[in-house]
Amino acid sequence: MQTTSQLHPTYYFSSRRSSIRSNSSMKLGGWNSSQLGFTGRGQSLRFLTPIHKTRLFVISDADDGHAYAPVLEEDSNTNHVIIQTLKGKVHWRNTLQQLERVGPKSVGVCLLTSAFVGMAFTIQFVREFTRLGLNRSVGGVLALAFSRELSPVVTSIVVAGRIGSAFAAELGTMQVSEQTDTLRVLGSNPVDYLVTPRVIASSLALPFLTLMCFTVGMASSALLADSVYGISINIILDSAQRALRSWDIISAMIKSQVFGMIISIVSCAWGVTTMGGAKGVGESTTSAVVISLVGIFMADFALSYCFFQGAGDSLKNCV
Repeated sequence: MQTTSQLHPTYYFSSRRSSIRSNSSMKLGGWNSSQLGFTGRGQSLRFLTPIHKTRLFVISDADDGHAYAPVLEEDSNTNHVIIQTLKGKVHWRNTLQQLERVGPKSVGVCLLTSAFVGMAFTIQFVREFTRLGLNRSVGGVLALAFSRELSPVVTSIVVAGRIGSAFAAELGTMQVSEQTDTLRVLGSNPVDYLVTPRVIASSLALPFLTLMCFTVGMASSALLADSVYGISINIILDSAQRALRSWDIISAMIKSQVFGMIISIVSCAWGVTTMGGAKGVGESTTSAVVISLVGIFMADFALSYCFFQGAGDSLKNCV
């Protein structure tokens, strides 16, 4: 006569303070691992899984009066984006998608804005310089203004309004709908998957957008000066060529790259810290755009002060 041994399931779940045992030997105990096992006659199986330490911060939610307890990791993510980028641990597929979103899909509105800004400045410069007999200096002044200030700042403002708001709203919606928690459960770091690709894409796309906006702005200015005020396009372009130096273009590229980092980091930071449902998403989006614009202007002043000190002599060849 054969006998069959019965397996009695035993479930172990770790905890530091409590210990509960069920009818089938379910208990909570342990120090540094959670255990799941089955015990029987002469057989014992155990599975060990690590425990991740977390802290719970209870924050009052003004909308419904209930407490809100997001799970915040202990490790700081201050330099996480830079470290992961230097290590090459980047989700390249997401990065390419965001690069297409920031770059090609933003070209139209950036070029249109730059063209009209260039024509508006041309009207002001040509009127005053013509009275002084400095028609040959118009192109140099426009080139310096566009390369050093107008092109990077105008491009960054347009991108902050279009892309920065989209970043904040998208990540804020994911945060309030707990999609970021789902990424953690699946074993993905939300910073690596969501934030890093957006920062890289903005930093790479803005310098090229700035260069394109500079070209379109100068072209529209030259066309307006030739068609309305009778100043030849050749005079405008020759004056611009004499006034411009390679450092002017390089400084514009550096500025736009810094502005792109400011826009993406601020927008993503406000997005992933959104609370309070749809109202919180709207507030985070507004705050992200406003702070990005303020950061752009402050960074522009600091970089201009560092790049262009002392008396300049760029226009002496245009007079």
